[in-house]
Amino acid sequence: MKVVIAGAGSVGSSIAKELLSHHHEVLLIDEKPEVVGRSGLLGAHWLIGDACELTTLKDARLEEADVMVSATGDDKVNLVVSLLAKSEFGVARTVGRVNNPKNDWMFDDSWGVDVAVNTPRLMTALVEEAVEVGDLVRLLTLQTGVASMVEFTVPSDSPLTGRTLGSIDWPADTTVTAILRDDAPITPSRDDVIEPGDELFFICTIAAEDQLRAVLLPERSRPGSEPAPDAD
Repeated sequence: MKVVIAGAGSVGSSIAKELLSHHHEVLLIDEKPEVVGRSGLLGAHWLIGDACELTTLKDARLEEADVMVSATGDDKVNLVVSLLAKSEFGVARTVGRVNNPKNDWMFDDSWGVDVAVNTPRLMTALVEEAVEVGDLVRLLTLQTGVASMVEFTVPSDSPLTGRTLGSIDWPADTTVTAILRDDAPITPSRDDVIEPGDELFFICTIAAEDQLRAVLLPERSRPGSEPAPDAD
């Protein structure tokens, strides 16, 4: 996936580092040439220029990007970049950083913003959500550093489809906290049946994430194993 990030400050660099570790193609745009040397981002591509200028975005070949991330410290810049990315280059997904909570109301589709957030790790997760259907995505790490909130979007061919939450042997230290279905949140119960496209949210220990991934992705985690049968 190709991701273009406007703003190579602490937030933009943090997002880029995470995406690079997941083997995505990352291009950072910043007006300050000195940020390249001090970033320490190995494998990233760079473009020095003003992301609010059409010529800069054309040089970035933004029409080839899967996601545009506006991560500067200026809300006005983030809005303009998102609008240009969506209206002029047809970028499928835009993620905008909100610096001042009072400006949150402007970060919507009228300004070309698909998702507005103010937490770097959550921004990264929402960027990856564009291609991470069928994989476990860590949304955030809780303050203790021991537990995390993770999300899993159920693919159409998942062996979990049609099973109830109560019929699945979830790992220890894992709790299903919510289901998002058709943009509506559902408080989960043992009798809820999993459907394709459901977004399942969990709180679990970081140590339990691999075990949870093995339950959600049996064919990937245990090669050669048969998918779990549907519950009666």
